[in-house]
Amino acid sequence: LLALANGDRIKDKQRSRNSFVVDMDKKLAAENLLEELSSYHGAIIRQMKQMVDVYIKLAELETRREDTNKRIQLPREIRCLRQLELVPVVTATVPIDCTCQYNEGSFPYFKGLAESVMVMNGINAPKVVECFGSDGHKYRQLAKSGNDDLRQDAVMEQFFGLVNTFLRNHRDTWKRRLGVRTYKVVPFTPSAGILEWVDGTVPLGDYLIGSTRNGGAHGRYGIGDWSFLKCREHMSNVKDKRIAFQEVCENFRPVLHYFFLERFLQPAYWFEKRLAYTRSVAASSMVGYIVGLGDRHAMNILIDQATAEVVHIDLGVAFEQGLMLKTPERVPFRLTRDIIDGMGVTGVEGVFRRCCEKTLSVMRTNKEALLTIVEVFIHDPLYKWALSPLKALQRQKAWKAQKMNTKGTRMLNVH
Repeated sequence: LLALANGDRIKDKQRSRNSFVVDMDKKLAAENLLEELSSYHGAIIRQMKQMVDVYIKLAELETRREDTNKRIQLPREIRCLRQLELVPVVTATVPIDCTCQYNEGSFPYFKGLAESVMVMNGINAPKVVECFGSDGHKYRQLAKSGNDDLRQDAVMEQFFGLVNTFLRNHRDTWKRRLGVRTYKVVPFTPSAGILEWVDGTVPLGDYLIGSTRNGGAHGRYGIGDWSFLKCREHMSNVKDKRIAFQEVCENFRPVLHYFFLERFLQPAYWFEKRLAYTRSVAASSMVGYIVGLGDRHAMNILIDQATAEVVHIDLGVAFEQGLMLKTPERVPFRLTRDIIDGMGVTGVEGVFRRCCEKTLSVMRTNKEALLTIVEVFIHDPLYKWALSPLKALQRQKAWKAQKMNTKGTRMLNVH
């Protein structure tokens, strides 16, 4: 309700301010509901509004470029909020009670935020903050504000959760422990919100490439191979991209299988984690394919260093929006050489293929329920789900121009 009520709360300096669509009817309805609830749950609504306002200020906090990858002190107006005993930690998992009887101590409430945050690398400079819960735990969270609409990430996580429910209820997929790793996404405005920090994970790009100093796994194990920077340079300089790609493949061998050799030293443990990785890739690939999930570069896929499962983040490019990018994404999911290398000698055959089939089978069986959720997404006035009229016109003109060029070439060949 608070997110809907804040539907028009977008920073004036936001570069893509005009791309966020505000449903004023929903905003007014949410405000009326909050006003009605305040009459008999005033303390809860008041504390929740205080917490949301602080999180929005944190997400929109201005930082300098030199603050990247450093800790900065939070302003007093953010640090001073303490002891909201009626508000749970937003990224904590609270078991649902069908009787709605949540007694004291049944959930960790918000005790406050740490005095400093870590500013992460990125266009919008997201901040990693620690939230103190009444249970004594520190909940790491990512405060994000910028051009990405976190409402899209939130509904995608809801979809993943529904798919996981169906996978758990089917014998074959439950036996294989198939599922998509999820995390909490809590939008407070169209452009600001909080995400659960997935502890114990590392982006595939960080493991494979690392920094320019160490070169990651490719630098450690790719003896005699080209460096990542040389591969990028070669791809950009050579006119024939197919030949350039083949040359890069010959001189830049996959190394992801070393991830399991480094971390899981016992043979049985190594086999178990490699199996978990393959199953996780299969399930997430099929679910991502069904919803048209794009932008799956190596920094948007995390791998859990304890379980070897993959976690997909940054879910803003969905429903085949990747086809509308300057360089269209024509692949249904990420299945590059390094991804396959982690599966072992059988590659995509065997475990991966069978798990893909089982996942798709369960989704097909429950297609009515899944389509109901997807239709809600489609008819929701979040304009970014669809192709804008301007982009559609540009796309149509490009398609017509390509068609005319092809037709002209054929006529020249005939004559």
